[in-house]
Amino acid sequence: MSFNTFGHLFRVTTFGESHGPALGCVVDGCPPRIPLEVAEIQDRLDRRRPGQSRFTTQRREPDTVKILSGVFTDPETGAQVTTGTPIALLIENTDQRSKDYSAIQDTYRPGHADYTYDAKYGLRDYRGGGRSSARETAARVAAGAVARKVVPGISVRAALVQVGRFKIDRARWDWDEVDRNPLFCPDAVAAQVFADFLDDVRKRGSSVGAVVEVVAEGVQAGLGAPVYGKLDADLASALMGINAVKGVEIGAGFAAAELTGEENADEMRIGNDGAPRFLSNHAGGVLGGISTGQPLIARLAVKPTSSILTPRATVDRFGEETEILTKGRHDPCVGIRAVPVAEAMVACVVADHYLRQRGQVGETPAWPFARLRTPAEQVPAAHTKARE
Repeated sequence: MSFNTFGHLFRVTTFGESHGPALGCVVDGCPPRIPLEVAEIQDRLDRRRPGQSRFTTQRREPDTVKILSGVFTDPETGAQVTTGTPIALLIENTDQRSKDYSAIQDTYRPGHADYTYDAKYGLRDYRGGGRSSARETAARVAAGAVARKVVPGISVRAALVQVGRFKIDRARWDWDEVDRNPLFCPDAVAAQVFADFLDDVRKRGSSVGAVVEVVAEGVQAGLGAPVYGKLDADLASALMGINAVKGVEIGAGFAAAELTGEENADEMRIGNDGAPRFLSNHAGGVLGGISTGQPLIARLAVKPTSSILTPRATVDRFGEETEILTKGRHDPCVGIRAVPVAEAMVACVVADHYLRQRGQVGETPAWPFARLRTPAEQVPAAHTKARE
C-alpha cells in the first residue's frame, strides 16, 4: 500500500492497523533544538482516546505514546529537544477484539471501505478495517503535537458545531466550554441538546453525522503558494483525508455563493499596531492561496458511522446478495473524536508551509514597503543646483 506519507518539508508517514500490535508515525523534517517531551504528545492523544464517554466507542485504549528516536538531552539546558533527525512515535494496541469481526470477513459493510479495498488489493483486513479504520488517526494526532512545536505562536483549536440537524448558537461560542463537555462543543446549551439526541441514536444502535470547525490563530501572513501549493488547497486535502470526512469548506465556504461582491469582500484598514486589519474574514484567512494573517477557518462534514445494528442489504466477496448488521464497539457519532484529529491535520499543514516559507524566503518581508521616489525626486540635489 502506497501513499502513507503527507507533507513536503514537514513530512509524516503513518503505519499500523486497527487490530495489529501497534500503530504510529515517523515525523521527518522537524528542525533541531525544539523542546519536545512525551507528555506534550500524550496530552493531545488523551483528547482523542476512545472510551471516555458514552458517546464514543467503548474500546479501551490508553493510547500511551513512546518516542523511539529523534530527541536528545540539550547539554546547555538539560531539556529534551529534537535533533533534526526522524522522530518515530509508537502507540501500542491493547484492547482489540478481532473475534467481533469474524462474521463479516467475507461480507461487505455498506458505507465502509471493504469492497473498495478488495477491488484494489484483492484482500482486506476485516478486523476493524485495518488501515481504513479511524484508529489510524491516533498517529496523526501524535504528529500534530510535534507540528505545534514547529510554528512559533500558533494556536489550533477545533469544536463540534453541528450534530445531525442540530447546530450551535454562535452567539454563545465559548472556547473554554469545549474542554468542559465530552462533545467538544463550544455552546453549553447545544451540548446538552447534542447529548440528548445522541443518547437516542446510541440506544437505537444507529449513528449520525456532524460538522467540526477548526480555527488556527497566530498564522503569519505569506504562507502558501499562488498556484499549485495553495495553503487552502492543502488544508482541504489534509482534512478530506480524515476518515469519514465528505466535505470541507474554507471561510464562508458554500455560503459565499449567496453573497454579493460587496458582502464577501474582506475590507481592510490599518490597525493600531500599524498592520493591516481586516473588517471581516469570509476568505477564512487565505487569499490567492496565501495566508492573510487572519485566523485560518475551516469546517469539515463527517458522515454517520457506517457500523450500525440495523440490517442492511449488501453482497459478499463471492458475488452473492445477503444482509449484514455490524456488531462490536462503534462511535454513534465519529465526528466527536474527529475534533482533535482535525486540529492535528491543520497544525501539520501550517508547519509544512511555515518551513517552506522559511526555506524559500527566509525572513518574512518587512511591511509596509517603502514608497518609491518619483523621477523628479530621484534627481540628485547637486544636479538641481547646477541647472539653477
